[in-house]
Amino acid sequence: MRSKLFVPGTRPELFAKALGSAADGICLDLEDAVSEPRKDEARNTVRQLLQGSEAVASGKTLIVRVNAMDTPHFERDVAAAVQPGVHLINLPKPASPAHVRAAVEAIERAEHANGVHAPVGLLLNIETPAALRTASQLAMAHSRVAGLQLGLGDLFEPLGIARREPAAIQQAMFAMRIAAGEAGIYAYDGAFADIRDAEGFRAEAMLSRNLGFLGKTCIHPSQIAIANEVFRPTDEEIAHACKVVEAARDADAKGVGAYVVDGKMIDIPFVIRARAIVASARSLGLLPG
Repeated sequence: MRSKLFVPGTRPELFAKALGSAADGICLDLEDAVSEPRKDEARNTVRQLLQGSEAVASGKTLIVRVNAMDTPHFERDVAAAVQPGVHLINLPKPASPAHVRAAVEAIERAEHANGVHAPVGLLLNIETPAALRTASQLAMAHSRVAGLQLGLGDLFEPLGIARREPAAIQQAMFAMRIAAGEAGIYAYDGAFADIRDAEGFRAEAMLSRNLGFLGKTCIHPSQIAIANEVFRPTDEEIAHACKVVEAARDADAKGVGAYVVDGKMIDIPFVIRARAIVASARSLGLLPG
């Protein structure tokens, strides 16, 4: 999921355009983009979309961002959002591993009530100092946690940290990527608010890509192409990965543990990464299946 397009739940006129876009995923929002008086409206609109055939037929990763667990909206959000075809519930501000497990229990109740048979996963928003400090514990709280998503605006603003401060951005990204790696799940980059600053978006996406993030949230369609380009494996990476995978087959047959490809020493961690790149390239149609 190189790109994930954010769509407010109160904007049904945007749903078809989003589903027809080049974004790999769509995140339907019931939280910050929806005012308090319109929460019920947004839930009903999102439920109707997810119960139709168009969303599933799009082939996109379908995500719903619900309101936090300490709000009166959480249970109703989950009941509306957990529908056949939904892949992930995006949970803001998880406060503890117990919160994560309670969210899973709510999802399980909604699955049972709505006849959803494929387990719906969790994408946790890391957007408070405590969540960043305990991110690995949150990630390992339940097997349904698929990824961690960094929310720099929510994290930095209360602390008085400038949203565009490079050192702070890199440190927060690195800390969360390590936590996600410890849990064996992916790290995902959050939104970049200035839709007019394409180069700023690209630079932040490049940083997160270089730190091993899976993709980046887009809040405007103009950002999708940039995210897809940045998080796509390059032709050089694909070619090298194919060589590594082939060399690994030969090495396994000969009982060799470490070897050289293109002048670089290769062992197991590099093979695992190469196989991931090849799998990604195949999923994007850049290599034959």
